[in-house]
Amino acid sequence: MTRTTWLSWPTREALSTETHSRSRQVITWSVRLVLLLALLGGTFANGSFTPWQVMVGLMGAIACSAAAWAFFRTSLEHRLLPSLGLLALLMAAAFGAQQAGAGLPAMILWCGCAVTALERLPLVAGAPATALALGAYAAVNTDGWPATAMTTTGLCLAGYVIRLDAEARGNTQRLLAQERAARAAEARTAALDERARIAREIHDVLAHSLSAQLVHLEAARILIEREPAAEFRDQVLERVVAARFMARDGLAETRQALSALRGEMSPVEDFLRQLAASEPAEISMMGEQRPLTPEVSQTVRRVAQEALTNVRKHAPGAEVLVRLEYLPNEVALEVRDSGGHGPAGEIARSGSGYGLLGMRERAELLGGTLEAGSGEEGFVVSLRVPT
Repeated sequence: MTRTTWLSWPTREALSTETHSRSRQVITWSVRLVLLLALLGGTFANGSFTPWQVMVGLMGAIACSAAAWAFFRTSLEHRLLPSLGLLALLMAAAFGAQQAGAGLPAMILWCGCAVTALERLPLVAGAPATALALGAYAAVNTDGWPATAMTTTGLCLAGYVIRLDAEARGNTQRLLAQERAARAAEARTAALDERARIAREIHDVLAHSLSAQLVHLEAARILIEREPAAEFRDQVLERVVAARFMARDGLAETRQALSALRGEMSPVEDFLRQLAASEPAEISMMGEQRPLTPEVSQTVRRVAQEALTNVRKHAPGAEVLVRLEYLPNEVALEVRDSGGHGPAGEIARSGSGYGLLGMRERAELLGGTLEAGSGEEGFVVSLRVPT
């Protein structure tokens, strides 16, 4: 064996039971409980102990169980001195049980300490602890030296085999976790590549088309403005200017979508400030700001846009408050208006009626919720999305 073999701890994957299935854990603890009850029953049921001695023995069994659990925790955390101290305490308890006449529990404690020390401690500390425990066991065993030698040798082999088996299972779990992480990384890379391809297609087709529309609409506006003023000319100019603004907004939103696909979005706080300044609306930020994933950031942006568009359509002239709050495990957006003071124009009748449905679907796809309804004065849209 190399020096590293003697000094190294078993891996945390080998010592931990977190990877065990729930059924295996239930069976393991059930077997331990049954064996403990059988051991206590066989020791104290023969009437050789007084009630007070039985009470002290039960308390000692509880204390030994607690010490064994603590040893499992400290060895899992690779803390050598506390582990050796707890192991020494269990051996001392075995010596006390032997002196009190409970020979069977004492031998089981010594054998358990021997196997567990070899399984869970570095060999440089586990081997001497195992030798000490088996030496105490051999000193009180009355089966003769051949049987005692075979038993102690078998316990040493059992402890070392259990250690090797645990290490093998730990290595398997570690390799499985690494493979899963590699597959997840490959999936993320593939998703990013596909997003980049879609972004290129959108940029080459839609963004170029909208840019060309802006150029043609601007040229049309200039040509129309050169014509003599008339009612028909003014109506056409108004429509062209409106179409130009719509094309410009569409191009800006297309660029935002491209940034989201590439994961290069600006902070959502900056976007909300710009949006609130253009509407206009009052904005409030609460909580400790932190980066959001592109999906969550895009959902917050789209919900804010749609909510403010609805205010402009259905409650013109209303005062609007946009509040973004960072909570421990989620982000909350609230858009509240005070109710409109003017009639809703033609734009209010031009919507498809699917705005709220689209916002709610965006939220639910991310495991969030969206609530919309009348508030104390106007309308309130409230979004919550896990982060």
